[in-house]
Formats: sequence, C-alpha cells, structure tokens
Amino acid sequence: MIRKLFSSQLRINMFSGVAATAVNTVVLATAYPIYLHFLGYEKYGVWLVLATVLSFAQLGNLGIGRAVTKLVAEEHGQGNIEGVQQYVMTAIVILIVAGALILILILTFKAQIAGVFKLTRDNARMVLWLLPYIGCLSVYVLVVQALNATLSGLGRMDLANWTQSSGRIVAVATAGSLLYKGHGIESLLIGNTLSYVFIHVASLIFIWRTARIRFVRIGNLSSRCCKRLLSFGLGLFGGSLMNMLLSPFNKLMLSRYADVSVIPVYEIAHNGSMQIRALIEAGLRALMPEVSRIGANLTSYAKERIAQIYRRAMKLVFLFGVPMYGGLLILLTPLLKLWLRQRFVEGFPGVFRIMLVGTFLSLLGVPAYYTLLGLGIVRCAVTAHIILAAVSASIVLTVVFIWRSISVEAVSWAILTATAVTTLYLNRQNAQRVLKAG
Repeated sequence: MIRKLFSSQLRINMFSGVAATAVNTVVLATAYPIYLHFLGYEKYGVWLVLATVLSFAQLGNLGIGRAVTKLVAEEHGQGNIEGVQQYVMTAIVILIVAGALILILILTFKAQIAGVFKLTRDNARMVLWLLPYIGCLSVYVLVVQALNATLSGLGRMDLANWTQSSGRIVAVATAGSLLYKGHGIESLLIGNTLSYVFIHVASLIFIWRTARIRFVRIGNLSSRCCKRLLSFGLGLFGGSLMNMLLSPFNKLMLSRYADVSVIPVYEIAHNGSMQIRALIEAGLRALMPEVSRIGANLTSYAKERIAQIYRRAMKLVFLFGVPMYGGLLILLTPLLKLWLRQRFVEGFPGVFRIMLVGTFLSLLGVPAYYTLLGLGIVRCAVTAHIILAAVSASIVLTVVFIWRSISVEAVSWAILTATAVTTLYLNRQNAQRVLKAG
C-alpha cells in the first residue's frame, strides 16, 4: 500500500522513521518501570524537574535544527557542498553562542529554579547539585542536534533516525546499569550524556560518508547563511517556544497545585501517547524535505504533486492510525497493568486514554503541518503552535484560579481540547493554500 502511495526514497525515509520510533517506544516502555523501580515516584519526579530545565534550555535552539534540514537539503540537491558547509558551520556557531547564554542563566538563577518547583529541602539540594551539569549538557545537545539535522538534510533521514534511536538505547542501558549498582538520579544524567556523545560521533561519521564536508574552516562562516537560518528558524521558533514551554508549565502547575509525585503519571501518559503518535508521525516528517525539494520551482506540476503527496499522507494516517488507536483504547488497562505491575495506579488508564485521543487528533494535522512547512509557509506553523499552547494553558490556569488545585485528568483534557482546535486550523490553512493551488 505504501509503495503505491510514495516514491522510493520517500518510502525509505518514512519507513526508517516509523521503525526507529517503534524501537524508541520499546526502549521507553522498558525504561519507565526500571526508573520507577529503583527511584520511586518522588525521586523520579525530581529527575523530571531536571529534565524540565533541560527542555527549557532547548529554547537556545532558536528553530535552527529544522532550518538546517531544509536549507542543507536545498544546497545538497543542487550539488553545492560549499553551501552545505557554510550553513552547518554557521548554525553550530549560532547554537554555541545561544547555548552559552542559556548556561549562564541556569547557573545564575539555579537557586530560583529549584525554588519555583516547591521541592522538599533534600530534593531541592539534589536539584541544585545537578543543575550545572544539566546546563552544560544542554549546550552540547544543541550542537549534536544540528549535526543530526544536517544528516537529514543530506537525504539520509534514515541514518539520522537510527542514530537517535541507538542513542536512546545507550541512555537507558547506561542509566539502568548504574541504578542497578546502587547509584541515584545521577545515573540518568550520565546515561543521557553518553547518549548524545554516541549520536555526535555517529552523525559525524555518516555525514563524512555521505558528503565530504569540511566543518572547521573560517571561510564557512557566512552572514548570508546566518540571515537565512535565523529567518526560517526564528519564524518557527516563535510558535515552538510556546509549545516547548507547555509541558514544563503543566509539570510546574502539577508540582505546585497537586504534588510532585503525580508528575510521573503525567509524564508517562503524555510521553507514552506521544511515542504511539510518533509511530506514524515519524514517517510523515519526511514530507518536509520532500515538499521543499519539489517546491523549489513551484510550477503547476509541482503544486499538483505536493497536493497529491498530502492526500496520500492523510490516507496513511487513517489506514494505520484508526486500527492502532482503536485497539489501544480497548486494551489499555490490561496492557498498563502488565507493563507497570506493582507500580500501576488506578488513575492511569483514564489519563492515558485522554492523552491517546488527543494525540490522534494531533496526528490528523501532521500532514498539513509538514506540507506548509516544506513550502516555507512558516506563519501557519507558528500560529498552530501558539494556538496549542494558548488554549491549553488558558484552560489549566482557569481551573487553578477557580479551584486552587488541579489534577492530571484536567491537564489532559486541556491538552486534548487545544489539540483539536489546532488540527482544525492547520487543515483549514492547508486546504486554502495548498489543495486549491494543486
């Protein structure tokens, strides 16, 4: 079925995304019980606080990662290796500068960061101890992500996907081994660090095999490339900023108006449902560089091809998404009991079901999102991110304002509602700007 819908190279990239995400889902499903077994809900909640800081640090990305993929794809398609080198090196310099500023902020306000989550004295002390390391890791992650994005832009999204997936295995295997030997939360920090070291080395090797790129050259720094990277990246960053802040915001609300021990319930349900969504969404990510390549010369034939790719992508979502989500919704409770065993709590299935419905609704907007982004219509993507964050946060704040407390279920319903509104917006914009043109 997929062979009839898409070209060979696009099929390879799409399949690799789905397969790698399936591996990631298995790794995640393995990791959560291990972490909860050795750390418990409270200590694991402390790590998630640290992970939230790492998520905030990703603001230093400035949307450069996707800009690198798109612009490198354009240059590589034209056979311009010099242009590829300039975009990559310029992007890395931008990210190092932005990451350094983020690190300074983390180190300067680490006490305030620990205080805002309303932790106990022992937990706050642990967060303060690990925050400088988290800050350094955040800078390194930005650079590694840029290299991985370069690999995608060079047409080897399959290698980029498998590299990231292998990195996750390294992280869980390392952290699990250290936890088994009696180490604490620092095991997860070490595991994540080694994961990105692996991705860094593997990305460099694959980039060199794909295109003989010379990174370390002063001549690679280009003001023109800097302007284009920031123009595309910052346009997307504006909306992504709010979207990236949404999960940390929800964790903060749960920490202050519920309890830090419920954060893992939110985290597992949210991440678990997003991993299930990613089983299909990961394949659709290949639409952006494909649409960008076709749309470089936007002839009437190119417009029709893009509209055709979008329609086929939507068919793919329904073909695989409906049976997968339907089966999960029916079998969710016994699957969760089998997975979490003694760590299973009664409220889990309800929260997970809400999250699952929300991610399926989100999946219905993914083909439109990547099609619009591939055509460089960044404004619609930005607006979609803003709608998602604004609607969800407004509902959460309203609940907190009225009842002075909030539950994981309420946060889940807020996300579902925001997702439905966002999907409607994306498909409407795509119908007006792409389907009519096609």
